[in-house]
Order: sequence, then structure tokens, then C-alpha cells
Amino acid sequence: MIINRAIKKERGFTLIELLVVIAIIGILSSVVLASLNSARIKARDAKRLSEVRQIQTALTLYYDKYGQYPGSGECGATTPNGGWSNSVQCLSGGRWLRDSTRNLSEFIPLDPIDPINQNNWPRGAYYYFSRGYGGDKQWYMLVYSLENFPNPLIENSDGVTAPNGQYFHYGSGSDGVITVGVGK
Repeated sequence: MIINRAIKKERGFTLIELLVVIAIIGILSSVVLASLNSARIKARDAKRLSEVRQIQTALTLYYDKYGQYPGSGECGATTPNGGWSNSVQCLSGGRWLRDSTRNLSEFIPLDPIDPINQNNWPRGAYYYFSRGYGGDKQWYMLVYSLENFPNPLIENSDGVTAPNGQYFHYGSGSDGVITVGVGK
């Protein structure tokens, strides 16, 4: 007796089908990664804006209590020059906004630092100045940068005028570098 067996052929994916699937997965993952990177940038910028407001509030409370702002340049910073303090070179024990006698510990738990925190003037860190120009420790400016700009939340609040009338604005208005503070 002869049995006619049907030969069953196992069929897998062809090379072309596998390449198409891999290409689709690659395209989808690149779209997702681009979206995540954009979201990360926006999150870092939101954090910067929030932290600068916290710093400004703490500085206002400090001024109300002591009649002056903390001095800048007493921590050995070299960027942008020795008269400034910054969140990279001056950070010690969670504090970078300090002078020789006091810091902001009464008003803020720890001094905020930039999410990237790399000393690359005027980007990557928070920079603080409160000296001279007709009012030593009676005015201040903070310089920081955003990665996603222009930002409508800060468009009209950029720049500081010192007590002697000199205007400070370290960004070009369209490069994301922001100068804020209290002047005359």
C-alpha cells in the first residue's frame, strides 16, 4: 500500500519582509526619540524658569532682612570673571549664592543649579553678579540660558539696569540667553 503524503513546506519570513519590518521599526523609534529629546529640552527649560524665580524670591527675602544682596565674586570663580559667582565653580555644600558671611539657607533649602551645569559662559550654568556700578550689593543680575527659544514667558523681562544707569543684557534677544535681576 502506497500512502501519498503531502509534503508540508514550512514558510518563514523572506529577507525583504524582515528588512521592511526593521525599517519601519527604525523610523518609528527615531520619531519617538526626537519627541523625547524635545520633551527633555522643554522640561529643562521649565525647570530653569522655575528655579530662577525661586532664586529671585530668596534674594528678595534676603534683601528685606539684611538690606543688601549677597556679594558676588567671593568664591574664586573665574567665569565670566572674578567678580561673578556661578553654579559650577562656586558650588559648595549645596550653596553657590553666598558671600563671606552668609548664604540663602534661611530662604531656600539648597541653591538651584542648572540642569546641565557646565561652565560655558553664558550657557550651561546660573551666573550671579551684585557688585559695583553705583550700588555694591544693592542690585543684582542673574544670567542663564534656555535651550528652546524664543520663550513667550520671558520676552519682556530680559535685561537689568544698574544703579549708575548702565544696562546689562548678555543675550542677543534671540539666542536664549536671559539676563534678569533687580536694578535701579
